[in-house]
Amino acid sequence: MTEAHTPLVERIARVLAGTALSSNADGADPSAGGSVDECWPDFRDTALAVIRELREPDAAMAAAGDAEIWTNMVRTVLDSAETTPA
Repeated sequence: MTEAHTPLVERIARVLAGTALSSNADGADPSAGGSVDECWPDFRDTALAVIRELREPDAAMAAAGDAEIWTNMVRTVLDSAETTPA
């Protein structure tokens, strides 16, 4: 299995920033990469809210795998984010 090298909070925050800034989504910047690099921390709290919502798997997710492992993985992300400065 491939593992990401960037923390989940940052990856989600970057997606949110890109959506807000890029003309490929809701923004106006045709080349938003640099802006995303600079401002993704501004989207950190929203990313954490998304991750908090993912704590409990839905029925289909639970049927596909171990719900307890999923919950533990999400808790680990949230615990790590609490101890990592923004």
